[in-house]
Amino acid sequence: MTLPTHGRYAYSAITDRPDFDWPDGKRLAVYLGVNLEHFAFGEGKGAQIGNAEPAPDVLNYAWRDYGNRVGAWRLIEMLDALCLPATVLPNSEMYDYAPDLMAAHRDRGDEIAGHGRTNSESQSGMSEAEEAAMIAESSDVIAKGAGQRPLGWLSPWIAETDLTPDLLVEAGYTYTMNWCMDDQPVWMRTRSGPLLSLPYGQEINDIPAIVGRKTGAAEFADMIIDNFDELLEQSARQPLVYGIALHPYIVGQPFRLRQLRRALTHIANHRDTVWIARAGEIAQAFADRNPA
Repeated sequence: MTLPTHGRYAYSAITDRPDFDWPDGKRLAVYLGVNLEHFAFGEGKGAQIGNAEPAPDVLNYAWRDYGNRVGAWRLIEMLDALCLPATVLPNSEMYDYAPDLMAAHRDRGDEIAGHGRTNSESQSGMSEAEEAAMIAESSDVIAKGAGQRPLGWLSPWIAETDLTPDLLVEAGYTYTMNWCMDDQPVWMRTRSGPLLSLPYGQEINDIPAIVGRKTGAAEFADMIIDNFDELLEQSARQPLVYGIALHPYIVGQPFRLRQLRRALTHIANHRDTVWIARAGEIAQAFADRNPA
């Protein structure tokens, strides 16, 4: 029997790969992926904290907007206090909606990666021309606002077409966070050259954990800590990457923020033994040590 396959990468056991170190001999690389998202009012997709009502569904729209108005700013305060860098994953619409928030992340030196135009839409149903235009539009907005073009990409809802990796390379992207199949970066094939897949948090991610499985704030913080401690032990055998996915409208709620602070403080206290970096720095370090 021959199953359909994507053809993007071959199977590889993590125990059978060449060994290497991250900078300064570190074995575990950690990054924070902060998703900043803006949604259409009364239409399109969006995470839900309560029952969805007919449009305009004010409850869920306003809950998500809390993240940009309050939660994201509290998260910046926490990151500053803990001296933690971040990789920001903004919908490009954020530059029109909350330019001061985007400027605050730029000023603190955070990496800005691509995350589509808005999470009200998904690229999975787009034609090739529509998807290429969407990637180009969102990339141009970020390049103008951030002062440099983004190199990393996370699709809204992690949705793809069969051509998404090809189109990303053709748009100048060097790594993607869509494919969550490993604890190390993996080179992928595209019609226009290699694209690096960087591990992204799908389990350690507040949307599936808190919205999907109704995980409590303390339990989510424990998940972050336990995942970190286990990966730190495993990294003695293979160098690994730990990506933590956060959305300010979820973890920026005060009771969750307090628990998140506990978890991130635990990680920050290990900065002498792990490499806390931006996603793009991790991707580049891997590419330097393991060329495509």
